[in-house]
Amino acid sequence: MAPSRDRNVRLGESDQGKRKKSPKTEINSKVDLVLESRKHANAVFDILEYLQAEKEDEVVCAVNACNKMFCALLERGDLFIGQLPKEEETLVTANYSAEEKYKMWMRHRYNSCVEQLQDLMIHEAYRVRECALCTLMKLVEKEGKAPLIAVDWDEHYNFPREHLKSVVERLLSKEEDMSLLISRFQEFLDFEDVRYYVMGFVTENVAKVMQKTKEAVPLYQNNVFTLMTNITMPSQQTDLVNFLVKQEAKHEDWKAAKLKDHRRVFERMWLGFLKYKLPSGMYKKVLVILHDSILPHMSKPALMIDFLTAAYDVGGAISLLALNGLFVLIHEHNLDYPDFYKKLYSLLEPSIFHVKYRARFFHLANLFLSSSHLPVYLVAAFVKRLSRLALTAPPAALLMIIPFICNLIRRHPSCRVLIHRPSAAEATCEDPYVMEETDPVLCHAMESSLWELQTLQKHYHPDVAKAAAVINKPLSELEDDLNEVLELSAYEIFERDLKAKAGPVPLEFEPAKELLNRPGEVVGQHFTLE
Repeated sequence: MAPSRDRNVRLGESDQGKRKKSPKTEINSKVDLVLESRKHANAVFDILEYLQAEKEDEVVCAVNACNKMFCALLERGDLFIGQLPKEEETLVTANYSAEEKYKMWMRHRYNSCVEQLQDLMIHEAYRVRECALCTLMKLVEKEGKAPLIAVDWDEHYNFPREHLKSVVERLLSKEEDMSLLISRFQEFLDFEDVRYYVMGFVTENVAKVMQKTKEAVPLYQNNVFTLMTNITMPSQQTDLVNFLVKQEAKHEDWKAAKLKDHRRVFERMWLGFLKYKLPSGMYKKVLVILHDSILPHMSKPALMIDFLTAAYDVGGAISLLALNGLFVLIHEHNLDYPDFYKKLYSLLEPSIFHVKYRARFFHLANLFLSSSHLPVYLVAAFVKRLSRLALTAPPAALLMIIPFICNLIRRHPSCRVLIHRPSAAEATCEDPYVMEETDPVLCHAMESSLWELQTLQKHYHPDVAKAAAVINKPLSELEDDLNEVLELSAYEIFERDLKAKAGPVPLEFEPAKELLNRPGEVVGQHFTLE
């Protein structure tokens, strides 16, 4: 393949005169000349030269010209088909006819054009990048209908895999942020065959790049993650109807047309990406979409257990999101993970009330503890730990935690003993509950009482005191709706208090009923002028 920036060997003389026309007019006229007659084939060089122009408009015009010209040549069969000899070999060998030499020569020009278009995918101007990408994908479509390389095996049929693979490699750059161009590429991922082969190329590329380093490569991995998250998997076999290159024969046997093969390569792609060390911020991005966009399309979701376990060890919000993925595997895929609730219990720390993911944490915790078949001692441990943490929590968190605790007690009536324990008044100096114990089985929560909620009835904020007073009466059967208080903030409480309508303010011990009781008496002073 000839280098993209080298001046290629011409078939004859070309016009070296000064350009008097505008670049756009000249480019379009040269395209017409090439398509009109083979004697003007050398005009291809002038068109390709514009791909390296400094002006953005000229480059875009040249890219569009290449699109028009080579799509027409592919349709007419003017490019050599098969293993392409080196260009120097075709000039000195007499074994080829003039027709074959022309097609080989034009095939070399086509390869040079494709290389330059791939280089333009990292051009400084996004308009040029987008135009180059769309032209390359158009050429992929045309090559699929008019193959240039004969495929010897049936697995890949006549899809131009190598051409598409080069496009994917440019998108997965290690030096450039390609997220914007990848978003444009999403349009082509709607084609079943493009999506199938792209997933395979991503798997190969990640293995090749990441095996060379044990550290994270943030820019590269971000490009990979962006590309993978732009892949929308079909949910059933009947959805696979949109193909960029439809196979004329044996289409039903084509792997790209089978949902089970799509899921297999999708699973291999994600597992291959997640087995390497990720940038710290990417764990959270993966875990947020895991249960909705990844696990449902995997053949064996339980294979994600290693990644989820490693993610939990990172700590903080990532640990919480990892537990969410583990819960999905336990609940929907029968994964046996006995330490799940122990790990959830260990996440209950004072800092949980002061982080931005507080609402998501308690939403998921409410989901995890929703089953009525959980052991009583386990639920009591969560109730007691939350009550103890409530002593130092801000008012906004307390207005959510107190209903949360009451809902757990409603679901598990056996925990009501924590509220109504007659012996608690006699042993107020010592609480059997062990706050430092990380195992809910050994913390002795069932032997304790919720004296913390009674303490909160003396809270300085009246709304908190009112919420804590709910345990003074039998709890209703209906659970409290937590959706209204999960996102509650201190600012919202302050604003709500400011907007509250104040009642009448007493100005003295005995309010006056009349403006003047009798002449000379001052209201509110109770003395008479002499």
